[in-house]
Amino acid sequence: MTLSPEQEKAVETACEVLERGGLVAFPTETVYGLGADADNERAVGRVFEAKKRPTWHPLIVHLPDADSLSWWASSVPKEAVVLAEKFWPGPLTMVLPRARRCGPWVTGGQSSVGLRCPSHPLGHALFKAFSGPAHRGVVGPSANSFGRISPTTPQHVLDDLGLRPSGKVDYILDGGPCTVGVESTIINLSGSEPELLRYGAITREMLQEALGRPVVNPRAGSPRVSGQLKSHYAPRTPLTLVEAEKLPEAAAALNPQSCAVMAPRQILDRCPGNVVFRLEAPEDEPAYAARLYSSLHLLDASGATHILVAKPPTGSIWAAVNDRLARAGAPRGQK
Repeated sequence: MTLSPEQEKAVETACEVLERGGLVAFPTETVYGLGADADNERAVGRVFEAKKRPTWHPLIVHLPDADSLSWWASSVPKEAVVLAEKFWPGPLTMVLPRARRCGPWVTGGQSSVGLRCPSHPLGHALFKAFSGPAHRGVVGPSANSFGRISPTTPQHVLDDLGLRPSGKVDYILDGGPCTVGVESTIINLSGSEPELLRYGAITREMLQEALGRPVVNPRAGSPRVSGQLKSHYAPRTPLTLVEAEKLPEAAAALNPQSCAVMAPRQILDRCPGNVVFRLEAPEDEPAYAARLYSSLHLLDASGATHILVAKPPTGSIWAAVNDRLARAGAPRGQK
């Protein structure tokens, strides 16, 4: 994709903000990230402050290409090269042993670092322009308050973190709505076996096919990464996952309290009168994932006292959606 003159100017402005230690909200194919120069400890500290994120919770470093891997990882196993060739740019984060330049302010004090090369044209242009001869990277957790619903549009960033001087972000690089809609898959390649640390659009089966070996679940001692807390991606309104056929009954049981519901059309048609806001759930996984966080934002803003969501289908392709919804509905404060 060729950028327009306006987009090129926007990328230039975003680079200038990063250069002076500022915070830039940038688009990726998954969600909007809150970016800072990964080499700048003070700037990275501002990311944690803006999000109210615990400093032990590691960040992902965003890179323009696979050539930058050796600048941020102390060793690059052949599996990382294979996966980069197959899935980069794209929604895959690889956890590797960190290079010395990668400070504990990025890794949460761990000996590993998550590295990613997103495919969004505007975000990718930013990482390429900022990288330079030193292969600089941009940290980028989701651009929202810690634990809340991830942002998939610039408006979500504005509504949550806001722009300075009254808000917390120095600049928003507007790339429109995100297309994938759930955070990247995270695979750990810093140990003896590949481990799937977070579900995303790239499934376990896709990783195993590319690597020609099993990708196992996390074990005790696996690296900490984003998205592992039991309560995460949460709306302010309590959310409950319900079997689709039982959802109308569950809504009726809450009467006279009001409900906002996301479910298949045939279920919505059967819902009682205390359901004051209704969203039809997409039938296919890519559409559901792309609209998931936008839907949660709408449900949360409806004014209802409860959110009910019909459980989506199961299976590997739906793992990321089910993971995010389970965490969004988990009791608050669970770790």
